[in-house]
Amino acid sequence: MAQKTIITAAVTGAWPKKENNPNVPMTPSEIADDVYDCWKGGAAIAHIHMRDDEGNGTMDAAKFAETDKLIKERYPDCDIIVNMTTSGDIKSDEETRVKHIKELKPEMASYDCGSMNWLNSGLFLNSPAFLEMCGKLFQETNTKPEVEVFDPGMIGNAAYYIKKGVLTLPVHFQFCMGCANGITGTMKDLIFMKETAEKLVGAENFTWSCFGVGHSAMEMLYGAVALGGNIRVGMEDNVMYSKGVLVDSNRQFVERAVRVVKEFGGDIATPDEAREILNIRK
Repeated sequence: MAQKTIITAAVTGAWPKKENNPNVPMTPSEIADDVYDCWKGGAAIAHIHMRDDEGNGTMDAAKFAETDKLIKERYPDCDIIVNMTTSGDIKSDEETRVKHIKELKPEMASYDCGSMNWLNSGLFLNSPAFLEMCGKLFQETNTKPEVEVFDPGMIGNAAYYIKKGVLTLPVHFQFCMGCANGITGTMKDLIFMKETAEKLVGAENFTWSCFGVGHSAMEMLYGAVALGGNIRVGMEDNVMYSKGVLVDSNRQFVERAVRVVKEFGGDIATPDEAREILNIRK
């Protein structure tokens, strides 16, 4: 199959809240409806976080289960790949972070391949023991890891876990660009991340996507298309459609990404085509 571009919609994240953008989905019902809307717009993957009743990020397995159930019951025609976070609350313990993976066995889940200072406010810990446990768990649940890397050192971590058999080939990288305390979201840095992965893992052994936070979102959107990668968009990463203009919906981001890919001469992967590209077996 000729390579097509996979669009991931990261619909809510652990931030922002309604006061930052009233259109951000927060409840399981809102998230389920938003995921369907993004699928109708062209997204093949939905990356989902959960919020507690105060709107803060939570790893409550029951909320993940409710959201997953609502998507399936309300929209039986929706075949989008649901990608569940394992890092929606940096205060959660390791068991809480994977409880929903054990119970729901999603097709994809995030695998944050290293630790870092998070937003200059706390520690985002992903210990070696946790990463080994997650890798083995994902193999048991037939869950494709989305290997999130915030700097080149995390690509080195992934190479190590590939050698140990904790991660299996081909891996799928999500280059997280422009996050505070991570690599910046410039074209030069995106090229560096891609070349680092090629050097450490082998170009034939991985697929990749990227996103840019805030003001770097558009540069990373165009950069991913130009370099032959896949794209993540959504209000997890950016609440502004353009300078001074709040985005109306996550679908608005998805539809812009579709236009950019098609203007470049590419085509958009359906969920089943994304499964084939990423070697996901339902």
